Amino acid sequence: MVFWDGYVSDEAMGTFAPIVVYWLYAGMYQMLPPLDRYRMHTRKEEKEKNSVALSSVIKGVLLQQLFQAVVAQLLFLVTSKANLTKKPVQPSYLVQFFQILVAMFIMDTWQYFIHRFMHQSKFLYRHIHSQHHKLVVPYAIGALYNHPLEGLLLDTVGGAISFLFSGMTARTAVFFFCFAVVKTVDDHCGLWLPGNLFHIFFQNNTAYHDIHHQLKGLKFNYSQPFFPIWDRLLGTYMPYTLVKHPEGGFEARPLKE
Repeated sequence: MVFWDGYVSDEAMGTFAPIVVYWLYAGMYQMLPPLDRYRMHTRKEEKEKNSVALSSVIKGVLLQQLFQAVVAQLLFLVTSKANLTKKPVQPSYLVQFFQILVAMFIMDTWQYFIHRFMHQSKFLYRHIHSQHHKLVVPYAIGALYNHPLEGLLLDTVGGAISFLFSGMTARTAVFFFCFAVVKTVDDHCGLWLPGNLFHIFFQNNTAYHDIHHQLKGLKFNYSQPFFPIWDRLLGTYMPYTLVKHPEGGFEARPLKE
């Protein structure tokens, strides 16, 4: 039995748990001390290069999450009505694990091609995707700071497709979407912390995505949020090296010019 069983429906948890997890995890990073020796950019760089205020970032994220919540509720409502004749049965852990892997691949595929297209189209980049790149120096709370249309297309629709085609139940979706949110926040946290399991088990991590936010890497490292499969297959992978500065901190330095 899951701890919320009998108190909150799986559909409600699938809608609101990722939002709560986002603010808890991103807020944890926000409340950490400066940790200059682990930063990938100095605080001076963050102040000079980022062209949007923290308050605007928070408002933008909340707006996107509002859209996500509405779509999620509609999606769960439709799928639950389709199964009114039978009580949903939670599959085995092995099946759930496989479904999550399938959902990860679907989400990676969807986000790679949409993300890449938004960079290749001058119109879409100028009017939509450039909003996310106002954060040249990423930080955790800004992980989902996007134009509302991009948030709807990239994250909300991508999540819905991953849920539907993987065949997972609403309960499995709770864990999948919460994990995806934590991974996305971590990729934007701007810190290379020792012992971070995401940095150990995922090549697509904080440094990998930091390259994409740099001028030299703008046309590379589109993959998100899990694996760099499509970047490697389609020639948009940019290798990098982590350089430790004597005064503290790290820099993800591209190896291509």
